[in-house]
Amino acid sequence: MAAKKSARRTKESPGANELLVLELQQIHSAESQLSRALPRLSKAVESEQLRQQLEVRLQQGERIISDVESALEELDESPGRRKNVAAEGLINDAREHVQEIEAGPALDAVMIAAVQKTEHYCIAAWGTARAMAQATNQKAAVQAMERALKEGGKLDEELTQLAEKEITPALLEADAGESEEADEEEDEAEEVESSGGGRGGRSARGGNNRRTSA
Repeated sequence: MAAKKSARRTKESPGANELLVLELQQIHSAESQLSRALPRLSKAVESEQLRQQLEVRLQQGERIISDVESALEELDESPGRRKNVAAEGLINDAREHVQEIEAGPALDAVMIAAVQKTEHYCIAAWGTARAMAQATNQKAAVQAMERALKEGGKLDEELTQLAEKEITPALLEADAGESEEADEEEDEAEEVESSGGGRGGRSARGGNNRRTSA
């Protein structure tokens, strides 16, 4: 029993500054991953306005990375190499949509949802880091996170408006067009079947009449 206890890993109890560093490192990792993914995601979408919004997010991310690096430098820390697995999962989800969905309103709608999910995660992380920075009197980190929160909230709202005013109506219009086209094809198929069946019926009846006469 004693051997089992000694083999257990000792848990750590980091201080407030250490927790702030960890949060900033996680933010740096998330933004770095997103900055690598956004150019490809931007190329995949059809809406020009959505593409512009993704470009805005890329620029914001570059500033956040720079601000976080400055804040970490003041804390005598580096960004580190630990990958933010939560952000990685959200970004991979967006990448999978690009591979699975054809370019058009459907992909644009799904891409807005994927980007907003990632943005909401980032907003939560920025808020947490700001609170810790305020508690530990790290002014550079406070200012960086406040700007990130302000820009992130604005972008999130603009993406919602874009979805409501442009992307969703375009998706519904495309759905209606596909439904109408499918109905027309079904009607044409029924007409061909009906016409072919009528000729076949007359031919068969004619053949029966000839055999009777013989």
